Amino acid sequence: MISTSVRAGVCIRNMAGLASFSLLRNYPIISARALVPVVKPSNHSFSRFLLPLHSRRFLFQTRVANNEEAVAKAAAANADSEAPTLFDKIIAKEIPSSIVYEDESVLAFRDINPQAPVHVLVIPKFRDGLSQLGKAEERHEKILGQLLYAAKIVAEKEGILEGFRVVINNGLGACQSVYHLHLHVLGGRQLKWPPG
Repeated sequence: MISTSVRAGVCIRNMAGLASFSLLRNYPIISARALVPVVKPSNHSFSRFLLPLHSRRFLFQTRVANNEEAVAKAAAANADSEAPTLFDKIIAKEIPSSIVYEDESVLAFRDINPQAPVHVLVIPKFRDGLSQLGKAEERHEKILGQLLYAAKIVAEKEGILEGFRVVINNGLGACQSVYHLHLHVLGGRQLKWPPG
């Protein structure tokens, strides 16, 4: 008997043998002992089972991490290309964004995949070889300072000056997905340590 149900975001198929989970297709099969009975009965015999909350969170975090790594690998393949990046297109107003702050050398806009209530990206308007922090040279001192100062202005505008974090991902090992130097300004909730 093969049947399908979506319960708490996990698609379960072929409950007789617990053969596959759509979110788990790349992960080992979980034994029935990892499942917990659901209190509310239903018409479906398999609806009595649900993954524990900590298991669902782990599966979601693992899937997100794997997606981030895949995107970072694809981006790293073109890291040294001088082709326009997504951020160059945002600067040129070819792609819409929710701008928080802008001056002659810096642009700050909301991240489309926020990791905190406030998640703003701060970028230099001119790359000038700054695809990542690891490529910074002495001639970049001024823009690096301007980026950090802009992060402070963003935090002030967003009302998170008393507690925020600035993150710079550098290279594949840090899951950098756009090779145009950018700072993440995060806040609006209690941030945990260690972050990674």
